[in-house]
Amino acid sequence: MELAVSHGFFSYASNHPLLEDVNFSLNCSTILSILGRNGAGKTTLLKCLLGFERWNSGATLIDGADIRSIAARDFWSRIGYVAQAKNSMLSFTVRDMVVLGRSVRLGTFARPGKKDWEKVNEALEAVGISHLANARCDEISGGQYQLALVARALAGEPQLLVLDEPESNLDYKNQLQVLKVLHRLKTDLGIGAVINTHFPSHAIELSDHALVMLPGCKTIFGPAKDVITEENLTQSFGIQVKMLHENLKERPNYASVIAVPENTNSSQ
Repeated sequence: MELAVSHGFFSYASNHPLLEDVNFSLNCSTILSILGRNGAGKTTLLKCLLGFERWNSGATLIDGADIRSIAARDFWSRIGYVAQAKNSMLSFTVRDMVVLGRSVRLGTFARPGKKDWEKVNEALEAVGISHLANARCDEISGGQYQLALVARALAGEPQLLVLDEPESNLDYKNQLQVLKVLHRLKTDLGIGAVINTHFPSHAIELSDHALVMLPGCKTIFGPAKDVITEENLTQSFGIQVKMLHENLKERPNYASVIAVPENTNSSQ
């Protein structure tokens, strides 16, 4: 499956464009990271990509077809969406929450059957939380709940995941767990992802492609190694950035990305 955005333009107000001439195309067995400062429009881009917001002009395409011409059930059987995780107030078990992802495969008023529960178990195993199947969502950690949301999306058997800041508000251990799961889904199951992230280091390590949001509603898209550069990150985040490529056996593609304050001279 190929996912693309062609000449995407979006504005909440006619004289204040937020996204302008967004263009990219990717095979859905690969990973695309979207990088940019707060307020640059990353989440809005995902909303337009998925049809939650309508492009003012341009289109999101799946295999060349405008998603507005694709039936909702067909669209959501191909795409799994994981929103920004909040602390869960649900008293559902993890297993019962994950089975909600099967709704795109069930008929109206249908109840989950044997195959549906098998897919739930497969999704829990894929993200490494089978042992939490009977735990309550309001009693597990934030990182575990984030993985449960990924499992819920996987239960629908998508070809691509779209995730809004999946590692935000997680500690180091849980950030790494999310990255490992996404990498394993791509390499073992051929399920790619589109990810919004505030962590350039994660994008460098994980992604095949990157889209960096620049000032003036501009974007730059291409192979991650070509697009995630000191120059582009400096423009994007509005502060001087340095990249230090680490020689780590455990994480061979990792690079530290450091914001460097400008030199200032002050008189006493």
